[in-house]
Amino acid sequence: MAECENINDGGQPSNSDAEPPKLSDMLDRGWKIFEEVDSTNEALGSNSVQVRVKRGMNLLEEASAMVAQLDLFSRNEELEEIATADLRYLLLPALLGALSMKQTGRDRRLEIVQTARVYFMDFLRRCKEYNVSRFQLPKSSDENTSPDEAPANGYSTAKPASSSSDLVSMAAQRQAKIERYRQKKEMEARLADVRKAMDSGQADDEVRRDFYLLNVRRWITLCLEDIESIDQEVEILKRMDGLKQGGAKQPAQPVRPPMKPFILTKDAVQARVFGAGYPSLPTMTVDDWYEQHRKHGRLPDQGIPGKVVVEEDADAKEMEEEKKEENIENDDEESLLKARGWDDWKDTHRRGYGNRQNMG
Repeated sequence: MAECENINDGGQPSNSDAEPPKLSDMLDRGWKIFEEVDSTNEALGSNSVQVRVKRGMNLLEEASAMVAQLDLFSRNEELEEIATADLRYLLLPALLGALSMKQTGRDRRLEIVQTARVYFMDFLRRCKEYNVSRFQLPKSSDENTSPDEAPANGYSTAKPASSSSDLVSMAAQRQAKIERYRQKKEMEARLADVRKAMDSGQADDEVRRDFYLLNVRRWITLCLEDIESIDQEVEILKRMDGLKQGGAKQPAQPVRPPMKPFILTKDAVQARVFGAGYPSLPTMTVDDWYEQHRKHGRLPDQGIPGKVVVEEDADAKEMEEEKKEENIENDDEESLLKARGWDDWKDTHRRGYGNRQNMG
């Protein structure tokens, strides 16, 4: 009966007889999952990646709870007093924070980055207590934003510092980043050499201790960089939330009346001489134009007598011809000479001679 109770329906031993997972196995599996997620080419928001992230976080959280129960670390001991096999468990909060940053969710983004910052700060405080490396501990989130300076409408109300202090702080931050980058490159080069010895299986206790300490120091630089990015992202996310909440309360902008067209000219005199740069505007209406031409008799035959001008021109020509005939009949010597000269000209010159427009 006892054997039957310990065997489930599938013929496998029950979970009560299964050995609990080892602390080292949980750390190694969680660490491996992070490296896989960090180097994968899949989309971070894909379901498979998020499932692995969740699984890795569960493993690392369970390992952290076991470390707290075993009380592996104490503030009263030095770094040299920590056993070589226990050094790698210092990385648990850093790995948890890094995996938390791999989570997706636009609505939960502020909560995600704040949780990751808590993990990173826990890791850095513990490393600071053991003097693993020399670095300046970042301010906590409560110190960064005091209640008096908390943005109520999404905009920061902190007073700007003086220009001299800003330049000094910016120079210090730049120098710190350069130093961290240099240390990071040196540690990565040393880690590559030590990893070869670890992979060969012939590493002694000193090599393994150096390997774990190098990883811890490398993660210190990574956490400091991530915290800077998180602080900037948190400020942006809070500002966006403030704008969303205050967007509905803002009154609607009044509708501005359309502006009248105006002309931009370099000089008023130049505008009068050269014009506005486009065809002139009409100076009279069509009715005015029609009335003006009607008065002068310049309109075509549209019910209005248009033969007045033609008759006047015909009468003028007839009177001129009659005057010429009278002069000839009266033997006007000047008129006779002119008429005879015109007849001689026509005898020796063809019609149209001298007309340059016709090119004759």
